[in-house]
Amino acid sequence: MTDEPVAPTPANDPGFAEQVGVQATRKLAARRNPAQGVWLGMGMMGMIGWSVTVPTLLGAALGVWLDKHHPGKHAWTLALLVAGLTVGCWTAWRWIANEEKAMRDDRQADDA
Repeated sequence: MTDEPVAPTPANDPGFAEQVGVQATRKLAARRNPAQGVWLGMGMMGMIGWSVTVPTLLGAALGVWLDKHHPGKHAWTLALLVAGLTVGCWTAWRWIANEEKAMRDDRQADDA
C-alpha cells in the first residue's frame, strides 16, 4: 500500500452531507411557496416606488403652497421637490438594505 493522499469524494467528506441537506431544505421551502418570489418582487417594486414618490410629491406640493402664499426671491418648489426626492431615495435604500440583511440572516440560519 502507498501513503498517497486520498482525493475528497462525497463518500469520505463529512461536510458534503450537510451541504446537500441544507440545499435540499432550501429547495423544499422554495417549492412550498412557489409564488412568493414573484409576489415578493412585485411588492418590493411597489414599496420602493411609493417610498420615493410620496415624499417627492409632498415636497413639491409644499413648495407650490409656499411659493403661492409666501412669494420671495427664491422658488421653494424645486428645492422641496429635490429634498423630497432625496428623502424618498434614502428611505428606499434603507428599506432595501434591511430586507437584504434579513434575507442574508435567514440564509445563514438555514446553513447553520
